[in-house]
Amino acid sequence: MEHDPDARWLARVMHVAFFLLLGASLVRFLLRHPWEDRSPWIIALSGALASLYVLGPVLGTRATPRRIAWLVTVVAVWMVLVVLAPSFAWCAVPLFYTGLRTLPPRAALVLVTLLTVFVVAAQVKLSNGGWDPNLLVAPPAVAAIATAVFVHAERQADRQRVLINDLIRTRRELAAIERREGTLAERQRLSMEIHDTLAQGLSSQQMLLQAADRTWDSDPDTARRHVRTAESIAEHNLAEARRFVHDLAPADLAEGGGLEEALRLLAARESAGFRVDGTALPVPERVQSALLRIAQGALANVREHAAATSAALTLTYLDDQIVLDIADDGRGFEPSRTRSAGVRGHGLPAIRARVRQLGGTLTIESAPGEGTVLSAAIPLETEE
Repeated sequence: MEHDPDARWLARVMHVAFFLLLGASLVRFLLRHPWEDRSPWIIALSGALASLYVLGPVLGTRATPRRIAWLVTVVAVWMVLVVLAPSFAWCAVPLFYTGLRTLPPRAALVLVTLLTVFVVAAQVKLSNGGWDPNLLVAPPAVAAIATAVFVHAERQADRQRVLINDLIRTRRELAAIERREGTLAERQRLSMEIHDTLAQGLSSQQMLLQAADRTWDSDPDTARRHVRTAESIAEHNLAEARRFVHDLAPADLAEGGGLEEALRLLAARESAGFRVDGTALPVPERVQSALLRIAQGALANVREHAAATSAALTLTYLDDQIVLDIADDGRGFEPSRTRSAGVRGHGLPAIRARVRQLGGTLTIESAPGEGTVLSAAIPLETEE
């Protein structure tokens, strides 16, 4: 409560009201009773009550033993004052608030009842024996209203605290979910990166070394050429592995030649053709990386599964998108089968995922015995 701005504001209002009521009661007493034997006691008790009340904020608002002892002392001094001079009865209103704010609910209600009884008794004494129903009804009504307002405000504050805690907990849960989703997305991205680079390179090396082993005796020159090609791929894979350690950018792109140069180097390594159509446009690094990985995965599929004699890469710049085509004259396949369950490999699913992440479209044209054309179109306007 002490950290609630509204509670602090209300407490200041009650403090000011208490001192105003205390001062008004003392002035009223002195005007009605210029000087009596009890006057020094009234003045001394008024000063003591004011001094005690000033100490209240120093002790805080929690029901600590010191705070409760202070409240009991304040109420006791006030009761003595009311017995000596009933004019001080209405100082009880700020004390209602102090008791409700400090004590547990049941103890606070007992204190409010006790204060109300003293106020009623003081009002009856001030009436000098005259009968007025308001003397019996008004003080309990004021006490009831003050208590109801305070309890309502406390419950509202409790509900707000519960709501705020729920919102904070929900935000933390959402943040945790986002972190988990980000982790899963990063794992998927890494799996695609590894599949399109290291795994494909190792597969190529295996095939080349197996071919070299089969032709080592019958055709040593061809076998040596296979070994040199495998060595070149191993060197490139080593560069990719080092790039993974740094920032996971494709090694060909990291060398600074741009997308066209990276695709040209890839095509040369895979003995494929390469062509650029259209006027070159600025391409975001994320799109460049994705297109190079798509080309690597597609050419790896051609090498491993198509039994093609030739393949070609075509990079086309359009007004609002960039298109990469990978074509081969291999055995072809039925594109619909790649979406069915149980299809082996990660190449095409990884390519689809990359294109989807960039808001692009992937088109596959193929038929058994008629080769394959894979086309990835990526919009450039979606990237900043």
